[in-house]
Amino acid sequence: MGLLAIGTPLDWPEAKKVASHVRSWGIEQLLAIWRRAKGKERDALLWGDEIEYLVVCYDDENRKVRLSLRQADILAALATDEKLLEQGGGVPDVQRGHVKEGETAPVFHPEFGRFMLEATPGKPWGIGFKDLLDVEPNMKWRRELAKDHMEATEYPITLTTYPRLGTNDFTVPQYPVSGDKLRSQFVPDEIANPHIRFPTLAANIRSRRGRKVEINVPVFRDENTPWPFKDPTVNYDLHQWPEDDDVRNGAAKENHVYMDAMAFGMGSCCLQITFQAKNIEEGRKMYDQLTPLGPILLALTAATPVYKGFLVDTDVRWNQISRAVDDRTPEELGEKPLKNDRWRLPKSRYASNSTYISQDARLRKGYLDPTLVIDSELKQRLLDGGMDDLLATHFAHLFIRDPIVVFAEDLEELDLEKADHFENLQSTNWQHIRFKPPPPGSDIGWRVEFRPMEIQITDFENAAFSVFMVLITRAILSFDLNFYIPITKVSKNMENTHIRDAVSSQKFWFRKNPFPPRSGRATSAHGTASPATASRPATPLGPVEDEYELMTINEVMNGQETGFPGLIPLVESYLNSMNVDVETRCELARYLDLIRKRADGTYWTAAKWIRHFVQTHPEYKKDSVVSEGINFDLLKAAETITENEGRDGVGAEMFGKRRQ
Repeated sequence: MGLLAIGTPLDWPEAKKVASHVRSWGIEQLLAIWRRAKGKERDALLWGDEIEYLVVCYDDENRKVRLSLRQADILAALATDEKLLEQGGGVPDVQRGHVKEGETAPVFHPEFGRFMLEATPGKPWGIGFKDLLDVEPNMKWRRELAKDHMEATEYPITLTTYPRLGTNDFTVPQYPVSGDKLRSQFVPDEIANPHIRFPTLAANIRSRRGRKVEINVPVFRDENTPWPFKDPTVNYDLHQWPEDDDVRNGAAKENHVYMDAMAFGMGSCCLQITFQAKNIEEGRKMYDQLTPLGPILLALTAATPVYKGFLVDTDVRWNQISRAVDDRTPEELGEKPLKNDRWRLPKSRYASNSTYISQDARLRKGYLDPTLVIDSELKQRLLDGGMDDLLATHFAHLFIRDPIVVFAEDLEELDLEKADHFENLQSTNWQHIRFKPPPPGSDIGWRVEFRPMEIQITDFENAAFSVFMVLITRAILSFDLNFYIPITKVSKNMENTHIRDAVSSQKFWFRKNPFPPRSGRATSAHGTASPATASRPATPLGPVEDEYELMTINEVMNGQETGFPGLIPLVESYLNSMNVDVETRCELARYLDLIRKRADGTYWTAAKWIRHFVQTHPEYKKDSVVSEGINFDLLKAAETITENEGRDGVGAEMFGKRRQ
């Protein structure tokens, strides 16, 4: 959830006039934060997870399931639950109880869609192994709390997207489409959270582009799929808004499912992990070393094979969200010569990382993007303010964007004790890893947010991936691991993750040797030897190209016979070095085993399971269509899997048949 301010928002023509002003003030606030916090130290790593839910409403009599737009009512019920408040839980934006010394109840937050909820632990997790074992029970508690404050026909489900978002009759209550803010053929304005930030964000992105957002996802071609495929849901005769001309001008691509609103991206659910570093240097190192891991974890958690009631030929959500908030003009996209805009922009503001930021001797020039677009004037201001070149370059890249939501009240004076202008740009640069300075006036430290993972159907899976990310981060810091590859290869890997069944069918660029020179290493793909800690390596020798190669996900995660040791063996080496007790080690092994078998193909991704469910459903006509009946049975099956976690055999392809 991004910055939620309150005020009088400017429409895009007015916001455009003050964009440079907001950027300049944002840089001054950033410098003030940096000066205050660059020496900030924390004792230990803290971390947190974010779970996002779709709220669905079942109509069993008619075998229909719709999205419930009762987010506000559900949050109000949670915020006024006295027992929950006594336990320290609630809704921070409305009311919550005091954080407890011991167990603190979860807290809930609004999200973009009125059919969504976000839940987080009531206070950050610590580094202790006991905390790792508490994550899964806490996630189950969150879901139970959410369900307890819903109607009997509603359920908080963890699917990335609602499979029939944008079809006929898919919300409760139902509203007409083609409202003033989204101007969508497929979804009503009322689908979005009514907080002024969200409709303004959607409207100003559309206005800045000069047309609606354009999301085209290749349709999955089955035996009876009409070919060439022309999305049958597109209305070419709609004339309510000027943007209705988009489809007549070719916005809907042949052989693709077409979508036209921010809701098709920001209405997606994901699993995010935020780490607090002990200081800025550790945070910068985590940011860099986690960056190459992003595409790998996205492929492992792939869960999005259906859009707008059609099977599609991709497995993950990332590019769809990227296009759903893409505010680039035709000039910035390279469709027209530069005349009114400052530069061509190769990526949407929702994209994979484009920078490395650590002052690490192993960071070679060859890893950086030679074509990186930055605002040179703002970079110089940061340099003049004392910031180093790498970090100044990072923020000067983020600040090539315009602020999309500007509140008139915020323009009255610059307050260096706040971060509103900085966060205006920071929070609308949705990279797959986000580097987060400490908020002014708080005790919070430097943080790194890991954003690429798709939400999983069960709390067991979500806990497994959360715990794994904590453990690999600890291994990186303990063993001084080096995963650097050229940042452009990370971008290529992110594209590869979209390919159907990429986890098994594709190879990804990854570093061959993660260890510092002269250190020990894991003995094999299944070895248990701990890498020895080494001093800083000497200047690397040889071409950058010799340092990485294409690997399968299985090789990245489980290791090669000779070569890369594997992320899971590295985690196991870390656990060995920590002398973890047998009981805790056995519990953690359940999580590592899930990820190990997901990587080697033994267990399916949710995307593969959903695709198989649809294709083997008796109502499926092999025409790529996910009908209302199929959708109903799919979501009912997902609920069953959530509750039983494979103990009854349903969904066991994703994580095995679990013990009773």
